[in-house]
Amino acid sequence: MFNKFNPLAFIQNIDYLLVGMISIFIVMGVIILSTVILNKIFSDKKDK
Repeated sequence: MFNKFNPLAFIQNIDYLLVGMISIFIVMGVIILSTVILNKIFSDKKDK
């Protein structure tokens, strides 16, 4: 009924873990870059 801990299964699934983490950082980078670009495009150009 209970699953036993298998360290070898964790080692085999590290590939999926790395792909998931890298894709999360890529998506975060795209969101940050698009926010910065949109802020530069639509910011007020008033001199203080």
